[in-house]
Amino acid sequence: MPNKIGSSYGYKCCACCPTLSVREWIATSNPAMVTVRLKRGAWEVEITCPEDRVKQIVENVLAGLDTSIQQEPIATVSVPTIAEPVVEKRKDQHVICRDLLLVLWQEGWFSSERNLTEVYEELARRGYHYDKTSISHSLADLVRENILTRIGTMRNYRYVQKRPPKS
Repeated sequence: MPNKIGSSYGYKCCACCPTLSVREWIATSNPAMVTVRLKRGAWEVEITCPEDRVKQIVENVLAGLDTSIQQEPIATVSVPTIAEPVVEKRKDQHVICRDLLLVLWQEGWFSSERNLTEVYEELARRGYHYDKTSISHSLADLVRENILTRIGTMRNYRYVQKRPPKS
């Protein structure tokens, strides 16, 4: 016999036991609705349907449009492959110091010996204002990777390309 207090609040016997069965609850709850807008030729169709039936409904609509209108070519969408890079650096994206030093190396700027101050001034001239410690760490990384070599003593290093860039 259900509790009268619990039944007035929508429960069978306690807050953990709803009056609706799980199946009833799922049937009455609204699944996520999705709105899709399709444009084909002169026709534009907006579809609102449950998320799990989008593919089936879109196929049915397209099949109905195909029989009612003349075949017009669908706009093709290029899907990027792994071979072509998708990411392009925008103007507002951050460029790391190491990449800038590699650009200098590829341009042959390190063909003659350069000290830290010269590298700092060249980057600043190009509009990149990194502190000298960041530049120094990046130069040390390039030395470890055998791209540049370091000549001189501590606090007085000069950097020069160890090998020319591949053309």
